[in-house]
Amino acid sequence: MSILAAVVEVTLNTVRDVLPIAAIMFGFQFFVLRRVPANLTSILWGFGWVLVGLSLFLLGLEWCLFPLGRLMAGQLTDPAFIEAGHAAGAIDWKDYYWVYIFAFAIGFSTTIAEPSLIAVAMKANEVSGGAISISGLRISVALGVAVGISLGCYRIVVGDPIHWYIIGGYIVVVLQTTVAPKLIVPLAYDSGGVTTSTVTVPLVAALGLGLSETVPGRNPLIDGFGLIAFASLFPVLSVMAYAQLAEFRAKFSKRKNRDSNTRAVTPDR
Repeated sequence: MSILAAVVEVTLNTVRDVLPIAAIMFGFQFFVLRRVPANLTSILWGFGWVLVGLSLFLLGLEWCLFPLGRLMAGQLTDPAFIEAGHAAGAIDWKDYYWVYIFAFAIGFSTTIAEPSLIAVAMKANEVSGGAISISGLRISVALGVAVGISLGCYRIVVGDPIHWYIIGGYIVVVLQTTVAPKLIVPLAYDSGGVTTSTVTVPLVAALGLGLSETVPGRNPLIDGFGLIAFASLFPVLSVMAYAQLAEFRAKFSKRKNRDSNTRAVTPDR
């Protein structure tokens, strides 16, 4: 009965949250455009499935992803676990290396599986005529998220103020924007936003809160949040770096081919 009550409660809350969206869309459709959609039945069925999917997703967050993220953070920062492979003495930031490895791995894997990133990568590949690789974009974004979350976990462990990291990161973004290929700059800025979606955010938020609750001297409210900012910032850097590397390789290959052709047509003396 407790499970049924939780399902009903979450479903009702989801209906309440989705109704304003439906009211706006159908309001504009019927009262502004004054047209009935040709596939109204399919749209209504779709809204129903949206409600079911969101309800189940929220239950999954509450019952699985949030507890799992906190559990992993708690186990990886347990003094008994750290001291098992640590000599006697004070524990410092280097002794939390398993936390950084886990943060990198979970950041990379969740971003690769992010549905919004897959959709953006497919559209970017389509619009660019294949110039932007789907796998290349996904991997570059995932690497940026992985590095960002690892650095964010390091910040929580050492207790540094978050604003210095964010300010420094965006200074690098602005400088990199001036030299990156213009084709990739808008996509790079959007890539930071698509990472903060359904799969990545729950685990990253749970990891940050769990880490701040178990590391001595950290405040969950002050230190537990902010990992998502790192997950949004570093993909911008990594995507522009990926474009710069691709541009450099293309220029190098073109120059190499030109030199080869020049040697081929030059007669021997």
